[in-house]
Amino acid sequence: MTDSAMIDQFGRRVEYLRISVTDKCNLRCVYCMPMEGLPWLKREELLSYEEIAQIVGTMTDMGLRRVRITGGEPLVRKDLPDLVSMISEVPEIEDLSLSTNAVLLAEKADALRNAGIQRLNVSLDSLRADRVDSIARRPGSYPKIMEGLDAAAAAGFAPIKINVVLIRGQNEDEIEDFAEITRERPWHVRFIEMMPTGANLDLSANQFISCTEALRRIERIESIEPVQGPFGNGPARYYHFKGAPGTIGVITPMSHNYCDRCNRMRLTADGQLRPCLFGAIQTNLRDPLRAGEDLVRH
Repeated sequence: MTDSAMIDQFGRRVEYLRISVTDKCNLRCVYCMPMEGLPWLKREELLSYEEIAQIVGTMTDMGLRRVRITGGEPLVRKDLPDLVSMISEVPEIEDLSLSTNAVLLAEKADALRNAGIQRLNVSLDSLRADRVDSIARRPGSYPKIMEGLDAAAAAGFAPIKINVVLIRGQNEDEIEDFAEITRERPWHVRFIEMMPTGANLDLSANQFISCTEALRRIERIESIEPVQGPFGNGPARYYHFKGAPGTIGVITPMSHNYCDRCNRMRLTADGQLRPCLFGAIQTNLRDPLRAGEDLVRH
């Protein structure tokens, strides 16, 4: 920490916090979570909305300016717009966004928009209902996701980011179809390389697809041009078809490490602050917060 700012070991100012409000999810995506779920946190182990807002307020004094709400699936937590309102009322917060699988979005899009969510990232790994069922392992999810996307557009969210995890044998033949959508809609379609985690280690290495391959497939349709952002706070690189309202993004955690561009930390649902999204180092903020201690000291 330097002059009350959050400065990492590379001298970069950290101003972006990803807040997980729950570890639970209503899907069981093959690359993310085992079919039987996980040992869920107990209710008392979760940070309350008031505690999350207090942490955000403290961190703004050290330079926090951007917040993304995530999960698990954040929309499974009750009364999420209440938390959104609390954070949006913090004057220093310039950008407030949400990542969701959109299964519950149709009924909540207006409330989230009115509470202060500015941008949405939606996970959608296929444009075919049967494949979404196979990947997410919750039959009937696809129409709910599409209803959620329509509701988000009607609520005024634009553009919307669509996150597509690339899985060979599951969706690589839809790369071109996802790219073509950007000609029709103002969506930022982002292809994401699958990372090995404890939940997907049984997936074969042969199922990995690099974003380089994805871009190569897209350019067989038509050449694409690099686009300068900003389109948010993340590590994606963007391209577009000439004249298209949307863009094509790639996120490359495996083939092209983006640690040099990282400016974020993660707050877990039980109050652990992690400087690296994929690292094991963490600081417990929940217990000192509940003990009335000064969080800055931690």
